[in-house]
Amino acid sequence: MISINQVEYSYPRKTGLFNDFSLTVETGSILGLLGKNGAGKTTLLKLISGLLAPSKGKLDVNGFNPVERHPDFLASLFMVPEEFTLPPVTIDCYARAATPLYPLFDDTKLDNILKEFELKRSDHLSRVSHGQRKKFLIAFALATNCHILLLDEPTNGLDIPSKSVFRKVLVSSISEEQLVIISTHQVKDIDTVIDNLLVIDEGKTVYHKDLSVIGQSLHFETVTSIAGIDQVLYSERCPLGYRIVTPSTDSQETAIDMELLFNAIINKKI
Repeated sequence: MISINQVEYSYPRKTGLFNDFSLTVETGSILGLLGKNGAGKTTLLKLISGLLAPSKGKLDVNGFNPVERHPDFLASLFMVPEEFTLPPVTIDCYARAATPLYPLFDDTKLDNILKEFELKRSDHLSRVSHGQRKKFLIAFALATNCHILLLDEPTNGLDIPSKSVFRKVLVSSISEEQLVIISTHQVKDIDTVIDNLLVIDEGKTVYHKDLSVIGQSLHFETVTSIAGIDQVLYSERCPLGYRIVTPSTDSQETAIDMELLFNAIINKKI
């Protein structure tokens, strides 16, 4: 579980990014973390991982203070950053050197995910593309079986087939004892895998709900015209007319249009 209580953080010579920020996220979910550029998504992941220290407030991540970087804490959390550097070695060499740091590491799971991503242990990390290095890092992260996985823009650099494989291996690799937080601008890449949504804007939580609750309370559809439709919370023009969000008036759930929902939230319509 992650508990953040009245945290403050600002970068040098800049106005405060987080001010009195609080959040609780339970284990056993895949959380989609959305926000505009500069909203604080990457900073929040770095605070959770202990790479940044808050100026005020408290973070508790599975009983640890992240900034203390306790060995047991580091063994229970893995972060895939958007920008990363890997050593000039083979996948097998990297795995053999790094797996002792993660007591729950599963070599068989790593091999299975590498196969899904069409990678081999003999592949040299300095001789493959950026997208292939990203796929390896995702595969390694999932194979650690860490209690908390932080994925910052994991689908950036992946081609369309690889994005599909990413969704497949993520859902099949995660257990109920784990918490995954995915920060992304590519909302369509994760809308079928997350079960919880968090939207932050200017360092504040503006929306945080389970997708099951969203599906029961909101209705998403495409219509040729919005004339005569009551209670349109938000609408956008599209080639077929309008994509709209309305309050749900019955028990029938519709597929959540994550991009439309995000725009509605940011525009303060929901």
